[in-house]
This record gives sequence, structure tokens and C-alpha cells, in this order.
Amino acid sequence: MTTSPDLEDVLSDIRACRACLGELPHEPRPVVRVFPETRLLICGQAPGRRVHESGVPFTDPSGDRLRDWMGLDYETFYADRRIGVAAQAFCYPGTAPKGGDYPPPRRCAELWRTRLLEALPGMELTLLVGGYAQAWALGDRAKASMTDTVRAWRDHAPAVLPMPHPSWRNTGWLRRNPWFEAEVVPYLRKRVRGILGS
Repeated sequence: MTTSPDLEDVLSDIRACRACLGELPHEPRPVVRVFPETRLLICGQAPGRRVHESGVPFTDPSGDRLRDWMGLDYETFYADRRIGVAAQAFCYPGTAPKGGDYPPPRRCAELWRTRLLEALPGMELTLLVGGYAQAWALGDRAKASMTDTVRAWRDHAPAVLPMPHPSWRNTGWLRRNPWFEAEVVPYLRKRVRGILGS
């Protein structure tokens, strides 16, 4: 019988990671927020600049939109240890010259993803937020585009839910794809209520 890795050991190793030192335009600052009680895991792309500065995930307008989609207020989102956040890459990758952040380095997920998920055996729902998270987690089951992957969300329910990133940059996408807020958001809110018992 195999046992799960100790979560605190994994988190300690992640927070001490400096594998990208010298490759990032700043000092690495891994941001991850999970607990032994975590049952709902939010897996995005990588921390943005504001999160890099605060050390707390989704303390930005993207977080406001995500919490709205989930039907949660700010206090519940951060106080309930059944909610965790672990992006594909734990450090802010920097901003590209033409705007937007660089993609999450594959190295981070290759180093840490398996160990972290093995230390979280009680997961009931994982939100795959954005195309990078979907491609990594779903592999061949991801569609050719993020839109097609999200549109096929029922194929992955109830354990996984692919979603667009809640960034303001996706406001146009949301306008062009009203089915997301009409179909997926109500399902997400129902799942969140079921997991949190509220």
C-alpha cells in the first residue's frame, strides 16, 4: 500500500524552489495556497504581477470575476480551507513586450505537479482555468482550442471543469460566447455549493 506524500513537505519544497533563478526578470516567489482540507482546486496559468507582489493568489480583478463565477465572496474564498489554488507555474513569469504575461514555464509543472496532486487525494473538483492548464492536465483530451475544450466541459465533469481565464482580456471572448455564463457558470456554482455545503 502506497501512502500520499506529506502535503506540508511538498509545500515547503515548492516555496523554497529557485529552479528558475536567473531566468525570470525578478526573484522567484512561488505562490501556492492549498491545505489538507482542500477539495476544490483552482489551477490557473501562473501568478500575475499583483499576485507576485502580494503572495496571495487571485488578489486582482481576475480574482473578482472568478469569485463571481463561483458564487463566493472574498472572505469565504480565502477563509475556507476546502478551496485551494495551485497554478501550472508557481512564479510570475514576467510581462511580454507586447503585453500580457509570458506563458508558464513547463519546468514548474514537471517538477511539482505530480507530487502536489498526490498529496491532495481528496480532491472533488479541479477548475482548469485557461488553455495552458487545460493542455497540461487534459493532454490528448484537450481540444484544438481553449474555446472547444470549454465547450466540451460535460466530457470532464464532475471531477474537472475547464474554464476560460477570468482576465479582463477575455471580456470579448465572454461576449462572443454567452453560453459559458448561461450554462457553465450555473453548473459551477451548484458544484461549489455542494462541496462547501452552503
